[in-house]
Amino acid sequence: MKSRALARYAWGVLFYTIAVIIWGAYVRATGSGDGCGQHWPTCQGTIIPQPEQVKTIIEFTHRLMSGLDFLLVLVMLIWSFRIYPKGHLVRLGASLAMAFMVVETLAGAGLVIFQLVAYNASVARAVVMAVHLLITFLLLAALALNAYWASGGPPLRLRGQGAVGYALYLGLFAVGLLGASGAVTALGDTLFKAPTLIEGIRADFSPTAHFLIRLRIFHPLIAISTGVYLLLVAGLTSFLRPHPTVRRYATLLVFVFLLQLVAGVTNLILLAPVWMQMIHLALADAVWLSLVMLTISALSTGVPQVEEDAPASGEPSGQSPERGRATLMDYVALTKPRVISLLLFTALAALFAAAGGWPGWKLFLAVLLGGYFAAGSANAINMVIDRDIDARMPRTAKRPTVTERIPSRDALTFALILATLAFLILLLWANLLAAMLALAGLVFYVLVYTLWLKRRTWHNIVIGGAAGAFPPLVGWAAATGELSLVAWTMFLIIFFWTPVHFWSLALLIREEYEKVGIPMLPVIYGPRITALQIALYALLTAIISFLPLTLGQVGMVYTVGAAILNSLLLIRALQLALGPEERPRARSLYLYSLSYLAALFLLLALDPTRVL
Repeated sequence: MKSRALARYAWGVLFYTIAVIIWGAYVRATGSGDGCGQHWPTCQGTIIPQPEQVKTIIEFTHRLMSGLDFLLVLVMLIWSFRIYPKGHLVRLGASLAMAFMVVETLAGAGLVIFQLVAYNASVARAVVMAVHLLITFLLLAALALNAYWASGGPPLRLRGQGAVGYALYLGLFAVGLLGASGAVTALGDTLFKAPTLIEGIRADFSPTAHFLIRLRIFHPLIAISTGVYLLLVAGLTSFLRPHPTVRRYATLLVFVFLLQLVAGVTNLILLAPVWMQMIHLALADAVWLSLVMLTISALSTGVPQVEEDAPASGEPSGQSPERGRATLMDYVALTKPRVISLLLFTALAALFAAAGGWPGWKLFLAVLLGGYFAAGSANAINMVIDRDIDARMPRTAKRPTVTERIPSRDALTFALILATLAFLILLLWANLLAAMLALAGLVFYVLVYTLWLKRRTWHNIVIGGAAGAFPPLVGWAAATGELSLVAWTMFLIIFFWTPVHFWSLALLIREEYEKVGIPMLPVIYGPRITALQIALYALLTAIISFLPLTLGQVGMVYTVGAAILNSLLLIRALQLALGPEERPRARSLYLYSLSYLAALFLLLALDPTRVL
C-alpha cells in the first residue's frame, strides 16, 4: 500500500512540476522576471513583499510554487529511501529528480541575481534560457522515471538495444535541441514583438535585426526536421518493440507532436500572445514526456525485440548455410545500389538544372553522398522489415538480411548511421531544406510505403511511390534553398511514372507477389486491368512532362526530346494494353521506362534554352 501511495504521489509531483513550468512561461512572457528585484531567495529584500506591482505578485507566486515543488520532491526522496531498500531503482529515480531540482533552482536564482530577466536581451540570457530549458527537461525525465519505477515498472536494459536504443537517444537529443531553440525563440517573441506577421517575417531575414530576431527562423525548421525524425522513431520502435505499452506511447508521441506543430503555427500567426506561449510550452513538455515514456517502455526488460527473433529463412538461429562474416559488398547490397542509381541521377539532374550548369564540387558531393546515404538507409530498413517475405521470393532470397550475413540488429544500426550522415552532409554542405527533404523521403518510404501500405492495399505503389519522387526536390533545394514550380513538376513526373515502371515489373513477377501475399495490382485485378492502369499513368506522365514548357523553363531541345520519349512510352504502354498476357511486352516497357526517366531528366538538366 505504501508503494502504491508513493507511486500516486510521484505522478502528482510530476504534473505539479509541469504547472510550475507553465507559470514560469507566464512570468517570462509578461516581463515579470524582475518583480522581486535582484533579490533571491527573498523578494524585494523581504520574505513576504508588499504587492505594489502586479509583476511582483506574478514573480512571487512563481517562487512560492517553485519552493513548494522543491519540498514535494524532497519529501518524495525521503519517502523513497524509507520504504525501499538500498540499491532499489525508485531510490535512484528520486535521487536524480532531487539533483536536477537543485540545479534547476540554482539556475533560476542565477537568472534573478544576474538580472537576466524582464527585458534583458543579452547573449548571456539567451544561452542561460536554453540551458534552463534543458535542465527542466531532465528534471521532468527524472520525475517520470521515478514515477514509472514506483508504479512497478521493470528495470531498463540500456545495453544491447542496437539501433532502437541509438534512435531513441538521438530523438531525445533532437527534442532537447528543439526545446532549447524554442526557449530562445520565445524570448525573441517576448522582447521584440512584431506588429504584423509580414513585418515579423521580414525582420527575421533582415541582416541588421537583433540576433534574437534572426534566430527565430531556425526554430520552425528544426521543428519540422525533428518532427519527421520522430515519426520515423515512433513507427520503427512500434514495429521492432511489439508491445502494447510501446505502441500506445508511440501513438501518443505522434499525436502530441502534430498538435504541437499546429500550436506552433497558430502561435506564429497570432504573433505569440502570452496564453499561446503557455500552451506551446505545455505541449513541448508533453512531447518530451511522451518521448521519454516511449524510450522507457521500449528499453524495459521483458519487451520483445524483433531483431532477436528466429531467422527469416525459418532455419534455427545460427544455422543459415550462407551465414558468415559480412563483407563490404554485403553492406553495399543493403543499400540496393542498382535501385538507387536512377533516383540519384534525378537528384543530380535537378541540381544541375537549378544551378544552371555545374554546381561546384561541394554541392555535387553533398547531393551525391547525402542522397545515396538517405536512400541506402531507407532500403536497409526495408530489408529488415521485409525479411520474412524476402526469404520466400527467389528474386530477394539472397539478400544479406535473409541469409543472416548481416544480422538485423547490425543492419538497422548501419541504416541509422547512414541516415545521420545523410542529414549532416546535406545540412553542412548544402542547406537545412535539402537535409529535411532527404529525411522526409526516407521516412515516407519506411513508414507510409513499407510499414503501412505495402502489405495492405494495391494502392501501395500509387501512394508510396511518392518516396521515390523526393530526390529531385533534394537536388533543387540544395542549389537554391527553395522549391520552385519546376522542382514540383519533377516530383510529379516521377510520381506518375512510378506505377508505369513498377507495375510492368510486377506483371513479370506476379507469382512471387501472390505467393507471399503482397497485394500488388496484378495480383488483385489481373494483367488486363493492370495494363490499362499502366496506359493511363503513362498518358498522365506524358502530359505532366510538358509542364516545364508551359512554365517557360525549357526550350526546343527539351520539347523535341520529350515528344520522342513520350511517343515511345505511349506506344509500349498501348502494346501492353493490347496484349497484357505477353511477358515480352511487359519486359520491354519495364526496361524502356528506366531509359525514359533518365533521358527526360538529362534533357531538363542540359536544355541550353532553359530560363531560370
